[in-house]
Amino acid sequence: MFRIAAPLALILLAACGNDGPRYLIDTGPTRPDAVQRVSVATLEIMDVSLPAYAEDSEIMLENDNGALVAVDNALWADDPQRAVTQLLTDEIARTSTATTASEPWPLENPPQAAVHVRVSEMVARENGTLDLRGQYAISSYGYVIRERIERFDISVPLPDTSPAAIANASGLALRQLAADVVQTLSR
Repeated sequence: MFRIAAPLALILLAACGNDGPRYLIDTGPTRPDAVQRVSVATLEIMDVSLPAYAEDSEIMLENDNGALVAVDNALWADDPQRAVTQLLTDEIARTSTATTASEPWPLENPPQAAVHVRVSEMVARENGTLDLRGQYAISSYGYVIRERIERFDISVPLPDTSPAAIANASGLALRQLAADVVQTLSR
């Protein structure tokens, strides 16, 4: 009986999975001349804290009633927390002079500073914007730089509510956040 039930259960579980299209947060191009000198040589990006709805694998949209609903047949291609953390890490590494890595720090010597991002809102709205709000803290092991907490409130136009447009706008907003972090580190 078990020999028949186990394969049947696996088939049913596979049928329940959502095999719809998956979307990457669009990272877009980075200009090679956009490298900015910052006040630390090494920088660790801690795992980004996202609201529960933004951690979901489904791409969400706020409708005109204020409810967050899943976009039909659309999933993120990667775990959202990992994807957001890695996008910020990569963008800060490409646009600053700091050697940058996500946690856990992979080198023997500790980093000079760390960036802690807490997103309070990351919402694609039916009215045509993607809003990214929250705060980031810069901590400095050994006080190489001044520690601080900065707020961010980023709004990116959303040309339509397709999953591709939401993915593109998410990437634009996160690149803007990375630019804000680099600007703060350059002061």
